[in-house]
Amino acid sequence: MAELFLVRHGQASFGADDYDQLSGLGEQQSFWLGQYFAERHIEFDKIIIGTQLRHQQTAQHLCRGLGQEQIFDQHAGLNEYDFYAITEAMERQYPQHMSHAKGDKRSYYKALKQALELWSRDQLDGVPETWKAFMARVADAQQFIQQSNAKRVLVVSSGGPIAALTHQVLECPTATAIELNMQIRNTSVCHYFFNRESIRLASFNNISHLDQPGRTDAITYG
Repeated sequence: MAELFLVRHGQASFGADDYDQLSGLGEQQSFWLGQYFAERHIEFDKIIIGTQLRHQQTAQHLCRGLGQEQIFDQHAGLNEYDFYAITEAMERQYPQHMSHAKGDKRSYYKALKQALELWSRDQLDGVPETWKAFMARVADAQQFIQQSNAKRVLVVSSGGPIAALTHQVLECPTATAIELNMQIRNTSVCHYFFNRESIRLASFNNISHLDQPGRTDAITYG
């Protein structure tokens, strides 16, 4: 069986005009993860990332910590859903759900969870992608990984696709996929074993590179 290390990008620029950009902390998180792999002599014969900038930046800083050459394949199925469009659609149709989302980050994520639940039930109009289409492109990305002929693969993606892939592998309810999405931490690692026919989850949302003295303040979700 081959191994897949599925990594969420480092902390992005929540609240900024351009979210798709790592913060300074996001760069550091990614570098620390690369060092964590290097200390354990974990090297990759293939690196696959989404096409978003934060995926590329995470992989670059991770590879810098790992000391590995930066050669990436890309697959758009690993890109995040458009959470701005989804929450805006909820605000248009269900403004009562968004009234509390203008405050802190916790309030925003509560509203996002409600928006995802509506989206998954096809109850939001005017969104650029349906839940079904999102799940289909994540499944395409999974097949791309499984057909890669690699023995150890590093994939950098976002919380939504990571939760969706886990949902598909475990065949769990949609509500569970949304709950998983809300839990995934920046630069966390999900570990899988796979071949061309099957894929199995070994561990989920691991942050051993951050869960240590002096780094606990670097555990983030955005």
